[in-house]
Amino acid sequence: MNSTIWMALALVLVLEGLGPMLYPRMWRRMIAALTQLPDNTLRRFGGGLVVAGVVVYYMLSRAAG
Repeated sequence: MNSTIWMALALVLVLEGLGPMLYPRMWRRMIAALTQLPDNTLRRFGGGLVVAGVVVYYMLSRAAG
C-alpha cells in the first residue's frame, strides 16, 4: 500500500508537469485567469477535485480487493 501512494504521487507530478512543459503560454494564461476568480469559486473547484479524487480512489481500492 505504501508504494502505491508514492506511485500515485509520482503520476500526479507527471500529469501536473505536462501542461507547463507542452503548452507554457496557454498554461500561464490559465493561471492568470484563475487568479481573477473569486475565492468561493476556487474553493468550490478545489473541493470538487478533492471529492472526485476520493471517489476515484475508493472505486479503485474496492476493485483491487
